[in-house]
Amino acid sequence: MSARRTRRGRSILAALVSGVAVVLMSACAGLPTAGPVYPGLEVGEETGDPDFAFLPDRPQPGATPEQIVDGFLRAGSGTFDGWETAKLFLTTAFRDEWDPEAGVTIDAPGSRVFQSGADDAVSVTILGEATVDESGAYEPLATDSTTLSFALEQEDGEWRISDAADGIVLDRSLFPTVFHRYPLMFFDPTWQYLVPDVRWFPTTNAAARISLALIDGEPSPWLAESVENSFPDAVSLRSPTVPVSGGVAQVNLGPGAIGLEQTTLDRMQTQLSASLEAASAQSVEMTVGTAPLEASVVETRSTRITGPPLVVVDGELGFATGEQLTPIPGLTDAVAQLNPAAVSIQVSAERDAAAARLADGTVARVGADGTIALLDERAGLVDPSIDPFGYIWSVPERDPTGLTASSPGSVAVAVSDAWPGATDITAMAVSRDGTRLVAVTRSGDRELLSIAGIIRDDSGAPVRVGEPLALGTLAGVGRGVAWLDDVTVGVLTASGDDREVVEQTVGGAQATTAAPAGAVSISGSTSAATLRLLGADGVVSVKRGATWQEPVDEVEVLATQQGSPE
Repeated sequence: MSARRTRRGRSILAALVSGVAVVLMSACAGLPTAGPVYPGLEVGEETGDPDFAFLPDRPQPGATPEQIVDGFLRAGSGTFDGWETAKLFLTTAFRDEWDPEAGVTIDAPGSRVFQSGADDAVSVTILGEATVDESGAYEPLATDSTTLSFALEQEDGEWRISDAADGIVLDRSLFPTVFHRYPLMFFDPTWQYLVPDVRWFPTTNAAARISLALIDGEPSPWLAESVENSFPDAVSLRSPTVPVSGGVAQVNLGPGAIGLEQTTLDRMQTQLSASLEAASAQSVEMTVGTAPLEASVVETRSTRITGPPLVVVDGELGFATGEQLTPIPGLTDAVAQLNPAAVSIQVSAERDAAAARLADGTVARVGADGTIALLDERAGLVDPSIDPFGYIWSVPERDPTGLTASSPGSVAVAVSDAWPGATDITAMAVSRDGTRLVAVTRSGDRELLSIAGIIRDDSGAPVRVGEPLALGTLAGVGRGVAWLDDVTVGVLTASGDDREVVEQTVGGAQATTAAPAGAVSISGSTSAATLRLLGADGVVSVKRGATWQEPVDEVEVLATQQGSPE
């Protein structure tokens, strides 16, 4: 991050925490019975969703050092006015030094153990599970105990904290109430797709935090080389608040936004509009001072896919709707000609090509024009993936660094820097926008789900993948991985005869649900709520809430889609 963006971001961040109206949640709050009457909204006027904030307990007279530290940690849930309540637990001198915005440590509920020491010190041992840094980026921790140290001294006859680490601590059950998930939207290098970069911010004044991170910040380091940000360095957020009135977010920019090309302004408008949707903004108005900037949202390509399952039944590829199978022109006939037959198929967004792993283990390109090209004959290949440029990705299970991508002309390109330290790779999938590669790797007896940005040259050819980011560990062996939507990855895991589906937010926590016995492959759908599994018995199961429905049987291959035709 540039020095200009760092300094500017911190100064606005310090201001925006107080520039917000919030609804306070308190166990002892009641309705007022006296006081002035304030006018409400005009008829028909709308507001965005209200910001909510906890109002934690203040320090109690006569509290012991341990009670003061416990109260301070609990007060981390109170984001109102720059953690005003939490600062009451600090000495007057230390209040200006402690920085609650430095980050969050998320710990397991009920794991805190307090211990008093010499020299008026208190230590707290916690079981840390994840962290959120000052930019809002989430990172899981290898579950382990961590000890936090606090120095205390008396001030006006009461114990107060005189030294502690910056940042706050929230337990896992409380964190998603105090902080919400907000995707910052960047462009892919072709400026066709919007790519989400998930961040976690307090719900108070979320629109300002999102705007600041997008305009004065940078993409997450692991993703930075794979996406584009339309906001030039000269453009900054001028106001520490971004009011949302009538569904319209008012984003006031500095003078650097004057004179920009219309294409740049339109892309800025697009990124802001898509990013601020999560903060209840239906539209965005960019201004410089009081002067509006004329800009329009540009059209971007969707990564949503067709609803019906894409399957192979009796050697025929098509969309299954009830008892009918709707073929894909050209591609269905080509798949039927495969010999040996395919055991995995991933179809491009335009449906003009597919990546297939055949029964003999080789990887081939299948074209809608009837062509079939053998691309990779190495032993032990995992299921391949096809990207928006038509490159088909393949890698041997026993050689994670041997990643290659074959062009539409069947020229294999070695993709460097793939999965350093991994001994095995059991599954991988390119995101539908072509910017990210997710994989299930193994090192020793540790099964890990990781993601890396894809770095390409000017022609779109993959050159290398970036430093991988660990998304989480897996309890079982990975059997398959699929993109469920733009920010969620699904992994089918096996532990003996048991099957589970791990739904992992890219930049967030994971959730695990039991899967039908005998599941062998996984596919995404139109949303994370309707993922699909194929059983060894040929039955496709579709997740509907907490249950699994079986809409189609006698399936040989559950195919995946990389989007839908424009």
